[in-house]
Amino acid sequence: MLGDNWDGTEQMQRRAVKTIVISVFISGVVAPYALAQSDDAGERPRVSTQMHGADAGRPAPDPETVKVPETLSAPGYFGQVAFERSCASCHGINAAGGTGNGPPLVHPIYEPGHHGDTAFLRAAMTGVQAHHWGFGDMPPVEGMTDETVALIVTYIRELQRANGIE
Repeated sequence: MLGDNWDGTEQMQRRAVKTIVISVFISGVVAPYALAQSDDAGERPRVSTQMHGADAGRPAPDPETVKVPETLSAPGYFGQVAFERSCASCHGINAAGGTGNGPPLVHPIYEPGHHGDTAFLRAAMTGVQAHHWGFGDMPPVEGMTDETVALIVTYIRELQRANGIE
């Protein structure tokens, strides 16, 4: 008899744990993803602030307002050329977004302390699952090399600094 009660209690505990895990998953993963981008006309896409703080919740920049440095470093210049060739069709001119195909990279969510340079390398080389914005998964970029990604990251970081993202 004690064994029967124990089995029932164990089943109840397993169900409770399962319910908690599902609840945490929905509230911590699914809900912020679903809220990450607005479809309202005229409103710039936003990142959920639940995990990333209020500054990350700033709307995507208007592509017309992104400041471009007067001069770029030599690697930054070559990174701009590579970015325009391989990345701008999704991430927009000057990494400002606005294409409907990918997020702006001149945004606090991509500051170096949250998305280090290696995050850009992994995304370009192997692709990345959507996790901040509602644009969908990013596929790997064909023909990309580590050296080219390093140049592109230099360009992005110079753009970010010009726009107050350190």
